Amino acid sequence: MPRTIDITIPPLHGRRAVVTGGSDGIGLRIATRLAQAGADVVLPVRNLRKGEAAAAGIREKAPSAEVELLPLDLSSLASIAAFGDSMREDGRPIHLLINNAGVMTPPDRQVTADGFELQFGTNHLGHFALVGQLLPLLRAGRARVTSQVSVAANERSIHWDDLNGERSYNGMTAYSQSKIAFGQFALELDRRSEAQGWGITSNLSHPGVAPTSLLAARPELGRGQDTFGVRVIRWGSARGIVFGTPESAALPALYAATSPDARRRAFYGPRGIGHLGGAPAEQRLYSRLRSEEEARRVWQVSEELTGIRFPGDGPIETVSPPSLGA
Repeated sequence: MPRTIDITIPPLHGRRAVVTGGSDGIGLRIATRLAQAGADVVLPVRNLRKGEAAAAGIREKAPSAEVELLPLDLSSLASIAAFGDSMREDGRPIHLLINNAGVMTPPDRQVTADGFELQFGTNHLGHFALVGQLLPLLRAGRARVTSQVSVAANERSIHWDDLNGERSYNGMTAYSQSKIAFGQFALELDRRSEAQGWGITSNLSHPGVAPTSLLAARPELGRGQDTFGVRVIRWGSARGIVFGTPESAALPALYAATSPDARRRAFYGPRGIGHLGGAPAEQRLYSRLRSEEEARRVWQVSEELTGIRFPGDGPIETVSPPSLGA
């Protein structure tokens, strides 16, 4: 059996936290621990019924917690804009944003509502647009933004001549690209915040490898049964061999988001063999995330594709993005 690994979460009473992908898996563990520490938790969810079950589970473990459900589909810019409108109308500052949601390796190319390749459009562009929509509230809360990447961000590269996977599609290649771009955005967010006085700090985490739904059967993604990989991960995780558990995999993001010792633009993940499992620790930034020039290019292209412009001050400007064919 795997040994229990844990960290201390500081008191978060009076703090408002938003966790994407918080209705199951690692995200649900993250949201639960934040609620137990006293944070008011916002769960943006695509499936409200699933979200209600998750919220009920959180309240069972943290009876005094305030848990709010709001609809959000990160694969739709219109849904992200509606979520942003609702949050800004509410007006309460956001102190913690954990960008955790993601999709992984559909066997065949799929596209978002806006015509982007599903993984690039959801994992990266969706979160880019979300941060843009929430920027006034993040600034008001002097928020810490923690973005969850993956060990896959240490592989492959960004295909600048085929970001949308129209010429050639490979599920893992597209997944790696989405996580590299996402990580570069998170680091550039911190650089721009520091330069322009936004008051936001941004860092990175990765969960290692643990048995979650990412590689499990997902009929809506065209994966009718569990992959061989997830079966191996479950076997090792249950025996405490190499891989983490959903509980331990939540800890790097929790540490990055809440620890007073976590640093801006730093990278946190499991410290075990191959950084696949174990207690959280600061890690050397992956080589594919180190280029500031490429990060600036990611930012510029993301603004063009999403129509989101990050201002130095004032309200978010949204312009119509260019249309992309499926």
